[in-house]
Amino acid sequence: MKKTIHMAAAILAVSVITSGCVFAPGQNLLPKSSSQGGGDEPGVEVVVRPITGDVIAEQNSGERVAQLQDTLEELSGFKPEAYRIGAGDVLSITVWDHPELTAPAGTVINNIEANGRVIRDDGTFFYPYAGTIQAANKTVDEVRSLLTSRLTKFIASPQIDVAVTRYGSQKVYLVGAFQKASALPVTTVPLSLPDALGQAGIDLLNADLSSLTLRRDDITYDLDLDAINRAGFTAANVMLKDGDQLQLPYADRKKVYVMGEVTRPQAVRFKLASISLADALLEANGLNQNTSKGSSVYVLRDRAGTDANWRVVDVYSLDSSSPESLVLADKFALQAGDMVYVGSAGITRWNRVISQLFPSASLLNTATDIKNN
Repeated sequence: MKKTIHMAAAILAVSVITSGCVFAPGQNLLPKSSSQGGGDEPGVEVVVRPITGDVIAEQNSGERVAQLQDTLEELSGFKPEAYRIGAGDVLSITVWDHPELTAPAGTVINNIEANGRVIRDDGTFFYPYAGTIQAANKTVDEVRSLLTSRLTKFIASPQIDVAVTRYGSQKVYLVGAFQKASALPVTTVPLSLPDALGQAGIDLLNADLSSLTLRRDDITYDLDLDAINRAGFTAANVMLKDGDQLQLPYADRKKVYVMGEVTRPQAVRFKLASISLADALLEANGLNQNTSKGSSVYVLRDRAGTDANWRVVDVYSLDSSSPESLVLADKFALQAGDMVYVGSAGITRWNRVISQLFPSASLLNTATDIKNN
């Protein structure tokens, strides 16, 4: 609600600008209704800046890309160790030349349910002649060595094979705009970030591709899939581990608002880190050629001020009537929540005044005619 009030105050200031008053770039415009910052009432500062190459260069400073590169390097530092068995895993154990141990019930060897050894909650399983085996936190090779030492007392040089046939102890969790938002098992084959995304599938129509996060050990890492692709980075070296959580938000609330003298005012959805000013105007079918003022295109952006009771609304202005402005509009990146406002031409404002006065004038003429008659 407060943000709407701040934006309304900024639009009021923009309306003053478009009415013909001239302000120097960077000047602060303080609407009288909301410029005070004392007490509990929030204050609003409106800062006007023209969209120039320098402003766009600030947006494209490369800081976000550098942070993303550092994040990928940090995550790539994790190297999976040999798989450790845990509760919920199912082991397949084969003792060669001793089918009575491999399949004691006389069932088919590849029947996992009948012949598999489920690791219980305490991390153990039972095997004939070997007794109770503690398998939790052990590798497959360590379990095979332990079984071999136990069975040696009953079988000369036992040949044993151990494999995990069902993985249930370690998982990576995927939440959000995935086609299969569920848990993926961690197996003996290391699970990379691209592998996990490929198995889950991304809902490309609704996913916010710039807001993927990885939650690991109480730390959240931001992973902009679009930026990774555009920067040519690779995430193949990012390996996932037990307990990792990948969250991909939906883009249904990621919008910019295009209003004023455009052909079709609307809220424009987007699913990447940003959308260009040119794309947003195009989604609104461009400026209204009959009513708009090409030199009065504004972008309003709300941000926090120096204290809790002070807000700043940055107003970026663009003169779309010049050819070079088209390039600037294509390069200027809008953020979620931005408002694009297109001012009206002088003749449009005059026509609207006349249209508002005309019904009153018609009423007076009608009254005069009645009196005369």
